[in-house]
Amino acid sequence: MSECIEQVYQTVLDRKQQAAENSYTCYLFQQGLDKILKKVGEETAEVIIAAKNGKKEDTVGELCDLTYHLLVHMAQQGITPEDLATVLMQRHAKSGNLKKMKTVDRNT
Repeated sequence: MSECIEQVYQTVLDRKQQAAENSYTCYLFQQGLDKILKKVGEETAEVIIAAKNGKKEDTVGELCDLTYHLLVHMAQQGITPEDLATVLMQRHAKSGNLKKMKTVDRNT
């Protein structure tokens, strides 16, 4: 899995540094952060809808779309997969990490 993420991320970085004709990734970088984040939001909503519909194949496809757009966002912001891995491993090493749930008064 991480090798695949690394390969896709490297391709995204390559497109950021050197424009390729008819490249959707280049288009996103040209449009800027607002467009990239809009796509992240759209793909997030599509993951939720696919998951609610209970179709694994659709959910996997939407998760792939979201992952791609997150990688573009990461490249735009100078965040690497290694940055994520470092934080995830730090969090994974902790136990007893459950945050207390806040109760919501739905009557107010």
